[in-house]
Amino acid sequence: MPARPIWKGVVSFGMVSIPVELFTGVVENDISFNQLHDECKSRIKYVKWCPVHERAVEQDEIVKGYEYSKGQYVVLDEKDLEDLPVPSKHTIEVTRFVPAGSVDPVYFDRTYTIDPDEKGVKPYALFIKALEEKGMVGIGKFSIRQKEHICMLRPVKGTLVLETLYYADEVRVDLDKALPKVQVSDQEMQMANTLIDLLKGDFDAKEFQDEYRSTLMERIEAKAKGQELVEAPLPKEAQITDLMEALKKSVEAAKQPAKESKKAAS
Repeated sequence: MPARPIWKGVVSFGMVSIPVELFTGVVENDISFNQLHDECKSRIKYVKWCPVHERAVEQDEIVKGYEYSKGQYVVLDEKDLEDLPVPSKHTIEVTRFVPAGSVDPVYFDRTYTIDPDEKGVKPYALFIKALEEKGMVGIGKFSIRQKEHICMLRPVKGTLVLETLYYADEVRVDLDKALPKVQVSDQEMQMANTLIDLLKGDFDAKEFQDEYRSTLMERIEAKAKGQELVEAPLPKEAQITDLMEALKKSVEAAKQPAKESKKAAS
C-alpha cells in the first residue's frame, strides 16, 4: 500500500513554484511494551477523567484550551487553527541558500521526503540539479502539526529531502565552547591520527544493526516458548589508564582485521 502524504503544498524559490507532497522519511523500529496489571495480566487502560463531573469523558467531548492565566483558558476549535493567516501552512518558501554541510547536525529534528506532483516534475528536477551543481542546500520555513518549522531542503541521489530544524533557543549544546586547556604530546597526536586513518571509510548505515533490539526479541521469544534463559557474560572492564598505552592498544586492535585478511589470502 503506497504511503499517504502528510502535507501538500508548494516549494517556492524566487518566482518558481513546485507543487509537492511531503512524506515521512524515517520510522523508528523500537520494541514497544504494553503495561499490564501484575495480578491478572490484563492491559491497563488510560481514562480521560473530568474531576468536576467525576466521570470518564469521550474524545468528542474534549476541546483544546490555552491557559493564559491560572485556571483561565482560551478555547480554540479546529477552525481557529486552520484559519490562521500563516503563508507557511501551504508553502515552503526557500529564502536562503547555504553551503551543504554548513548546518550543524545538532539542529536536525525530523527527516521527510518531498515528491513532485505531475505538474511539478520539471521544476523539481531543475531545483535538485541546481543544488547539486552549486553544492548548496535551501533554508526556509513551513507549518505542520500546529508548529512553524525552520527547514532545510537538500538533494539526495535524485530525491529532495526535507529536514526540520530546531530553533536556536531549542538547542542546549554550546557550539562556541572552547577546547579544554590540556597538554597533548606530538606522539599522542600522531597515534590518534594513525588510529583514525586505520578506521576511516565511507558511512554505510547497513553495516550497523540494533543488537539490543535483536537480543531483546530473542529473550521475548524464548520466554514465550518457556525456554530457560542464559545470561550473556558481561564485557571485561578496561584496565588501561595511560592515554598513550590506550592509543597503542587501539591501533593494534584496528590493525588486526587487516592482518587476518592477509593470512586468509595467503
